[in-house]
Amino acid sequence: MKPSLQLKFSQQLTMTPQLQQAIKLLQLSTIDLQQEIQEALESNPLLEMLEQDFSDNEQGQNEQSKGEKDTDASRLSNSDNDTDLSSSDNVDSHDALEKNDIPDDLPLDSSWEEYLGSSSAPIRMVGSNPDDDYVFQGETSDSIQDHLMWQMELTHFSDNDRSIAIAIIDSIDDSGYLTTTCEDILDSLDNEDIELDEVECVLKRIQMFDPVGAGARSVQECLLVQLKQFDENTPWIEEARALIKEHSDLLSSKDYRTLMRKTRLKEDQLREVMRLLKTLNPRPGSAISTKEPEYVIPDVNVYKKNGVWTVELNNDALPALSVNETYASLGKTSKNPNDSQFIKSHLQEAKWFIKSLESRNETLLKVSHCIVSKQREFFEKGPEKMIPMVLNDVAEMVDMHESTISRVTTQKYMHTPRGIFELKYFFSSHVATESGENCSSTAIRAFIKKMVSAEPAHKPLSDSKIAQVLAEQGIQVARRTIAKYRESLNIPPSNQRKSLL
Repeated sequence: MKPSLQLKFSQQLTMTPQLQQAIKLLQLSTIDLQQEIQEALESNPLLEMLEQDFSDNEQGQNEQSKGEKDTDASRLSNSDNDTDLSSSDNVDSHDALEKNDIPDDLPLDSSWEEYLGSSSAPIRMVGSNPDDDYVFQGETSDSIQDHLMWQMELTHFSDNDRSIAIAIIDSIDDSGYLTTTCEDILDSLDNEDIELDEVECVLKRIQMFDPVGAGARSVQECLLVQLKQFDENTPWIEEARALIKEHSDLLSSKDYRTLMRKTRLKEDQLREVMRLLKTLNPRPGSAISTKEPEYVIPDVNVYKKNGVWTVELNNDALPALSVNETYASLGKTSKNPNDSQFIKSHLQEAKWFIKSLESRNETLLKVSHCIVSKQREFFEKGPEKMIPMVLNDVAEMVDMHESTISRVTTQKYMHTPRGIFELKYFFSSHVATESGENCSSTAIRAFIKKMVSAEPAHKPLSDSKIAQVLAEQGIQVARRTIAKYRESLNIPPSNQRKSLL
């Protein structure tokens, strides 16, 4: 074969570093984006944060301070007119202060009042002003083990009982229950002087700590320990103990008819017993919260103004960035080529970073406008009027790819008069109705939640009954679909929702 040169044209997509950066910023949440911006500010000297203009505030503060000084001066002049001529010590001390006649070293037995006079303004200690800003030093969230250990330190225990108590507390889970047996705790201590009866006694003492019932080995034992805190003259306390000891299985299944037959209690009497049991906590560990609060920063704000729904970016969530013009001008005047190249490269990075942020905000605003225009009925009347919508619907409206819409709606939140929602909340599947229209799965969940909240406590609606009610409204949904939506709403089945209260 004879070698030859050929000219060939081709076209292909290339992920440039700038495009990769834009995609990365697009899919970041607000908190992650704040961290990314902070890292960019620390690594790029040509990138700076725009400071808020405080000129108006400073001017107002200056005028206020000037007015206060004038007021103080007038008060001083009035007090001078009323002052008796015998107060010459104050004048002398004032003159001594102006002439700097205070010696450098004061005698040990002297005081400041001997040189400044008794009318000197008192020295204000730091933090003495009630208007000073309170400095938040954080908060501690102890686990239930730490809470019980703290109470153990305040309780008189012998050395053996103390080692038993530590072993018991270490074996208590977050719900407040003992996860091992007393025999295993005894074996883990490896102390021949300790017997099983001592472990049982220490366990009973710990169960009376706060929260009461922590360290119980079963729900039955936990509730009985909590009932010991009640006065013996409490109405229906004996019946409550009998129910827990003898009919705990019927209580858990809420078979009230069988309970009334076996206990020979009437419905009103059983209702009073259940009202007493309702005051108990079957999960004592839940009283000790160890979860850190989770904060959500909305990306966009939606509100109604003059009858029109308006969408705005939450500019308070992200700082405004700009290029440092002082450093940027050095790139043209610098005689060192290395310095000039350093400034030019970082200047280009800063411009691309700012452009990527602007592109992210623009895309987020477009998508939010489409969601609000599509789901206007939701904002007006609630989730029952949610319209079925998929990512492709918005992609066609804004002329973007579906993957881009998926990125911009992930971990982005919208603040509305009805609450804060993730943008993905407004996208849902649909179910066909008898009229030929589509009903959103979010609307069906809202219907289920509304019906369950209004159902009678003694006769809750079953999944089949809910499906029948929806079918009467023209929404054909299978019973299994109702069960799936109900479980997604954390609503228990009908037999567990039944109650006498």
